[in-house]
Amino acid sequence: MAVVRVAAILGLTALLPMAAFPCRAPRPQHPNNATDNTTESKLLGTWLYVAGAAQFPQHLLEMLLIDHGHLDVEPRASEQELLITQRVAVGDQCLTNNSTYFEIRAGNTTLVKHAKTQQTVGTLMNLSSEDLLLIQYQLQRERTYLGLYLYARNLSLSTAQQEEFEHQAKRLGLSQEEIVYAPWRTELCQTKEHEKANSPCTEPTAAVTASPPPGTHEPGSAGNEHHIRQ
Repeated sequence: MAVVRVAAILGLTALLPMAAFPCRAPRPQHPNNATDNTTESKLLGTWLYVAGAAQFPQHLLEMLLIDHGHLDVEPRASEQELLITQRVAVGDQCLTNNSTYFEIRAGNTTLVKHAKTQQTVGTLMNLSSEDLLLIQYQLQRERTYLGLYLYARNLSLSTAQQEEFEHQAKRLGLSQEEIVYAPWRTELCQTKEHEKANSPCTEPTAAVTASPPPGTHEPGSAGNEHHIRQ
């Protein structure tokens, strides 16, 4: 099924129907959270899915099925591990999965690892802006296929930020035609902040919202130029 195959695009191994989250205990605080200069504190929170690029032709077609998505990054028991809860909107469904996590190593190298197998499935790449998250994935088939996925704190990317993503894609051998931007026409998948605002366990808080950038093209061609709000 096309919905299941979307798992490969974003490094997921099992997609489950969207389910209500139980009330959570307060987020644990680690000693290295005392300063905003740590890798951990920079990664925590909500990241909105902006775009993806992939060499594998089937993945390019599948990326066109994604309307929007996001990551919620939270601490785990280990200070070097951060839980990734990922949601993607495909058709009229919001699919969620938390089978992967970030592992922060010495020198601020950050890997994306599978929770059960401990296999490394991706690497966090360095960017000039702390408001962007760029993850490189590798798919092993008859040869190694690369994927690159961009997340941001909001959808108001500058021209320079968009160009940096496209430059990184080009460095990996990914062409402009292999880049697909998420249109964000609907908001089936609510961010963690929005869920908390609607939860009886917490006081209402401002929800994080994201609107489609004006001038966004209809999906149908992976090479369509994408216009970002300035």
